[in-house]
Amino acid sequence: MTRLFLIILLLLVWAMVSNAQPPNIVLLFADDAGYADFGFQGSEIMKTPNLDRLAKEGVRFTQGYVQASTCGPSRAALLTGRFAQRFGFEENNVPGYMSEVSAADGTEMGLPLDQQTMADYLQTAGYRTAIFGKWHQGGADRFHPTKRGFDEFYGFRGGARSYFPYTQPPGDPQNRLERGYNQFEEHEGYLTDVLGDAAAAFIEANKDQPFFAFVSFNGVHTPTEALPEDITQFPELEGKRQILAAMTLALDRACGVVLDKLEELGLADNTLVVFTNDNGGPSDRNASVNLPLSGTKSNHMEGGLRVPFVMRWPGVLPANSTYDLPVSTIDLLPTFVAAAGGSIDGPAVDGVDLRPFIAGEREDRPHEVLFWKKETRAVMREGDWKLIRFSDRPAHLFKIDEDMAEQNDLAAQYPDRVKAMYKALYDWEMTLERPMWMLHRRYEKYDVDRMLQYWPNHD
Repeated sequence: MTRLFLIILLLLVWAMVSNAQPPNIVLLFADDAGYADFGFQGSEIMKTPNLDRLAKEGVRFTQGYVQASTCGPSRAALLTGRFAQRFGFEENNVPGYMSEVSAADGTEMGLPLDQQTMADYLQTAGYRTAIFGKWHQGGADRFHPTKRGFDEFYGFRGGARSYFPYTQPPGDPQNRLERGYNQFEEHEGYLTDVLGDAAAAFIEANKDQPFFAFVSFNGVHTPTEALPEDITQFPELEGKRQILAAMTLALDRACGVVLDKLEELGLADNTLVVFTNDNGGPSDRNASVNLPLSGTKSNHMEGGLRVPFVMRWPGVLPANSTYDLPVSTIDLLPTFVAAAGGSIDGPAVDGVDLRPFIAGEREDRPHEVLFWKKETRAVMREGDWKLIRFSDRPAHLFKIDEDMAEQNDLAAQYPDRVKAMYKALYDWEMTLERPMWMLHRRYEKYDVDRMLQYWPNHD
């Protein structure tokens, strides 16, 4: 009798497991936010209660990185799980960058069609997929999100636009608001709120099947525009800093709309939610703060590459916890695909499934080595050592676990390490595609001899 009972119990458990729906996936993605500009990151000025709650209910990564310090290549790496330089996506795809095949208006610059996106993989795994907000992976029709694995699109193809509806066509047609494919119509209200509402509506409409919602906010990227009622919430601030605080408040509110919808529908316990950002904050443009890190968007200091990074997966990942080893946004694709029960059969990815590391099943590092590159500037992080190669001065070497603010250059003290890391960085670069486009004015002035005088001999 006891044996029969155990058999029946095992069969019931097997049936429950086999019928369990894979987790829904929601990626909340900010634009140009400062490392320190959230409550869960230590800010006492910014009001981010919804994201603070998400961090408390999930895992906060203290060393979360992007793979590029500007929007376009960072998003290309996120979407593919690969170093974007592997397929030549090294520069921002914006007007002014030229190649043999790209137009000066930037429309022909985009994520190569032979690269598979996280949406492609999740779509294959049976997910309903959607992206809301900023695309910035090519303005030409062949690069359109609905041709890159997304079933639905509501946003704009370009890199930055007004938060308020245009009354006249914008200077860059890529920044028109679009629903689906080539259906252009401006919104009503403040765009950050509109995107949050649209994502919540998508969740409601797809509550009975696995879904992937990529909420790609343009907040808090310039232009610095906010609702008057949000600005008044920060009377102690002024200028750009006050407007940024209001924009961040709206960003948090929109994220809250999405999180509340998951709760309302009883989906929160079976939804993997990630919040992160595309690169460090540009403190000169939107008054963002990256402290205690040095550097900003567009450079390779920690303030350009390290971002707020939170993941919540109830019952799978520990709540109210931190993970202190380096991770990257390139890890999201393999993490999502593994969670969905899918497999990666396209180009080899550089990211890893983070779940075993966070859950304590693996004690080694997700990444022993990470690389970054833009033009002649490049970075290698090996363990806790970080080498930054410049085009116009000697390389810098930092011990990040002891000096996250990068104040103490150790290159002169460890010349052998500098040389070894230089060689490893060079070897990695030899595996990359040439950049697909470049800012031609820069390369007209490019001085090879000057760069080589700082490049150790490679043999």
